[in-house]
Amino acid sequence: MMKQIVKDGLWSRNPALVQLLGLCPLLAVSNNFTTSLGLGITTLTVLTISNITVSLLRSYLDESTRIPIQILIIAGFVTLADLLLQYQYFELHQRIGLFVALIVTNCTLLGRAELFASRQPAIWAGLDGLMMGIGFLAVLLVMGSIRELLGNGTLFSELHLLIGGDDVEIRLTDARFLLAVMPPGAFLTLGCLIALKNIIDQKLKEHERRKTLPNSISP
Repeated sequence: MMKQIVKDGLWSRNPALVQLLGLCPLLAVSNNFTTSLGLGITTLTVLTISNITVSLLRSYLDESTRIPIQILIIAGFVTLADLLLQYQYFELHQRIGLFVALIVTNCTLLGRAELFASRQPAIWAGLDGLMMGIGFLAVLLVMGSIRELLGNGTLFSELHLLIGGDDVEIRLTDARFLLAVMPPGAFLTLGCLIALKNIIDQKLKEHERRKTLPNSISP
């Protein structure tokens, strides 16, 4: 079961590339590495803790109140994360705070709480939330890195807002493709990542099919 949960979260049922959930923050925040990392870690944390909480309370929830209570649990943890982010990382919060609040409406969280966490022990629910969160974070980081590199010619711009200290921005080129950091660039980047995943999946299926074909018998 552990192997399947890891595979689903990171690849087979990746919330961003397969289920296409949480697209509003995914597309809006992924214009550089730092904002992508900040929102991704926040989403991962809330998703994992919410899953564990829902799993622990599952025996106390009936059919009529389960979903509203799950929404309240998610909203509570999102509010705590938003307040912590505002207190500890105020400048970063100024950039992504609106989208942190929108985590409440991210169907990934409610979907995993309802379809998995409410039916499984806490350890599996927590692992599911962690893997789904890592899968979402990975897509955010890849998109943020690509868009920042193409649009600004840099990597890790403003990372000091998250880790403190001096700015560690790396300038790789002076060429700028501004479309990459605009909304159309977000859709194009996500579309390319989805297409790449589909190509890889198709290649893997063809490889597995060849392995299962019986060896031809020479006459």
